[in-house]
Amino acid sequence: MFTPNCLPVLIGSLPLTSHAEAVDLIFTYTPEIPLWPQLPKREKEGMVRQFVSGFPGLIDQGSSCSVDRERDGFITEMTEFYEHLISSQSVEVLPDDSFFALGDDTARGFSVLIERLKSAELRPLTVKGQVTGPVTAGIGIRDHQGVPLVYDDNLRDMLVKLLAGKARWQVEQLREFCTTVAPIIFIDEPGMVNFGSTAFAGISRALVLEGVRELIGSIKGAGGLSGIHICANGDWEPALSSDADIISFDAYSFFDNFVLYREQLVSYLNRGGILAWGIVPTSPPDTVEREQLDTLRGKWYRQLETLCSFGFTEHQILSQTLIAPACGTGSLSPELALKVLSMTRNLADLIREEFSL
Repeated sequence: MFTPNCLPVLIGSLPLTSHAEAVDLIFTYTPEIPLWPQLPKREKEGMVRQFVSGFPGLIDQGSSCSVDRERDGFITEMTEFYEHLISSQSVEVLPDDSFFALGDDTARGFSVLIERLKSAELRPLTVKGQVTGPVTAGIGIRDHQGVPLVYDDNLRDMLVKLLAGKARWQVEQLREFCTTVAPIIFIDEPGMVNFGSTAFAGISRALVLEGVRELIGSIKGAGGLSGIHICANGDWEPALSSDADIISFDAYSFFDNFVLYREQLVSYLNRGGILAWGIVPTSPPDTVEREQLDTLRGKWYRQLETLCSFGFTEHQILSQTLIAPACGTGSLSPELALKVLSMTRNLADLIREEFSL
């Protein structure tokens, strides 16, 4: 059971190049729920490239990557992938150097976080990891002919299973550092509300749900809590009807649309689902610069009143709430990113003090 009581939580990206500096900031502002940082200013730390090492036929092209299934050895690599996948299903814990491990070449923040956790005097309540969702990753990587992987059944199947394995590996690595709550893994999947749009043409609701369901199953099967982070706007029914334990949404920009799905939202909250309330804006920069703690407080209280009008008590909503930024801060200046972290922490503290949480 997890009763967050409006604790602050962050989304992964920061506009820095030093993982140590990033982890220091994370422990300063969210020591109860630290996470490993993603630093997109580093060449291989984009939200897609970080999680696709080990994919058969993968070719790095600077800051991007593609898959060449016509190159020599592709069939061998694919066979080895499925052999490793099958063998991993018979072990209780994936080894540190598993095929599904996050490596320092693309996710150095993970190992830096682990070292910090090992030396910390106090254990956090829980620890957060993340993985890019299969549709977003499948749109972001193309084969040698320029076709996104999501449109090929075989390549998409391998991608989903690779991402699911990386999510499982994170849970198994992080759980020893958690005190009372299982590790949390967020699936970053804006495509879950955008299927049917031009960018996601030809991608069905069933395809989106199938891929996310497999990742959630892998996280929960390893003993973790699953979250879905969506910083976009669209059809919220699939996310609210999923088995996710936490839904992270952009409450600053899209709250009014989110609550249009009243029936699904009420059902989600009644089953104990948690909202990572992205009330602190992360874009555009001038909005971040303009916002202040008192205006965010007022905005959040009005949103709380709306949810309470659906038949919930304040206590129930507060007990199922995390205070979060709307998205990561990787595209902001370091100064504005620091402001986002500070406002997130301070707003959470203010709410917790006012309601004696």
